[in-house]
Amino acid sequence: MRRTSFRWLALPVLASLVLSGAGCGGPSAAEQQASTPVTLTVWGVYDTQDAWQQIMTDYQKLHPNVSFSYRQVRSDTYQDDLVRAFAEGNGPDIFAVHNTSIGENLALMAPMPTSLTIPYTTVTGTIKKTKTTVFKTAPTITPTQLSDQFLDVVAGDVVRPYQPDPQKPAVTRVWGLPMSVDDLALFYNRDLLNAAGIAQPPSSWDEFQNTDIPKLTSVGPNDLILQSGAAIGTSQNVERAFDILSLLMMQNGTTMVDDRGAAAFGATDQNQNSPGAQAVRFYTDFANPLTKAYTWNDKQPPSFDAFATGKTAFFFGYSYHIPLLRARSPKLKFGIAPMPQITGGRAVNYANYWVEAVSKASKNQTWAWDFIQFATSPDEVKSYLKAADAPPARKALIADDLQDPDLGVFAGQLLTSQSWYTGNNAEVTEKAFLDLIDAVNGGTDPAKATVDAQNKVNQTL
Repeated sequence: MRRTSFRWLALPVLASLVLSGAGCGGPSAAEQQASTPVTLTVWGVYDTQDAWQQIMTDYQKLHPNVSFSYRQVRSDTYQDDLVRAFAEGNGPDIFAVHNTSIGENLALMAPMPTSLTIPYTTVTGTIKKTKTTVFKTAPTITPTQLSDQFLDVVAGDVVRPYQPDPQKPAVTRVWGLPMSVDDLALFYNRDLLNAAGIAQPPSSWDEFQNTDIPKLTSVGPNDLILQSGAAIGTSQNVERAFDILSLLMMQNGTTMVDDRGAAAFGATDQNQNSPGAQAVRFYTDFANPLTKAYTWNDKQPPSFDAFATGKTAFFFGYSYHIPLLRARSPKLKFGIAPMPQITGGRAVNYANYWVEAVSKASKNQTWAWDFIQFATSPDEVKSYLKAADAPPARKALIADDLQDPDLGVFAGQLLTSQSWYTGNNAEVTEKAFLDLIDAVNGGTDPAKATVDAQNKVNQTL
């Protein structure tokens, strides 16, 4: 049986319509569309075309009229390049959107329609072959199906209201689908832990802060850090400090956004305690010379460099850091452990991923959405995951990676990975968090500084 791009939905095709030619014997509408060349322009950030090539080739076997133009854009210019391209009328049909940036890019995106109609050509007969082209209409993935098949965090990010007519109530639509989902994990230097007599990396923050960090940290005169236990506590020289602090807040039970969608991470609970501020205090204590957790400061090198050169024992990173570390320091003996959790609390991890979205300005939206569904299907996405060496976004594929020496830890955390709505400007939100860290390290009361950061984020809504 020929594979179709709808097979992964496990739903019957709603309708097949053979449109024969008119009396003059001309091509049918389906034949005309199936023979009309279509080029799908795809923009990505960290993926090369090689990661997508097998999927694109498989799709072209079903739809020979479709070709692809893939462009990898630098991460530091991606958002500006994207907006400029759309303003000039030459934006991509399909583009990657970070899960924290969906809000600010929603105006550029087209929601997935409830069904797609695509022409398919079949060849029958042995001696005399007969080619038949028909339109096939099938439903797209629904929000409920998405919640069942993809990680829970994905539905929370990509399922959003759509209200094209202000006179009518909004409907719920899917705005993008991910190929993979990454999450934060604890990288550790095996040699440094062995030298400190630490047999296993910490599983709790209490063990991390009170037991392991003192053993791994050496401080000289004038608070000079001779050996760092972990790269944590500051803003500018800790890679993904925003992610780490967000995770600490969520683990501590902070309400990141309220029912209205406004930032609320500075709010107090019924006992007038601020879980968000407590998380900030915990984070910055590692850069406070007056605490026994002191292990890092703003004079340290960038955290990735410090870990790669053996100057710190712990580094918080993602699966994409693995090849970077091996390229930078081939002889570095490092391991990867799950993120520490709060003792007695429920496991919470932090998701970091991109979704494939369709441009609202695209003239090929039907083909683009069909390709995205095809690319993220269980069978097809495997070639991408292997080429990118990335954890899956689909629940059914998690088991495939649990025993993988590189991806096993990340795969094991996927079901508990979360994110939060960061407003309509992810860059402003991230800067607010970095400024928050700097303010507390500078002596500002954590509760006040957290409320100030909350107000900055809410200005973007």
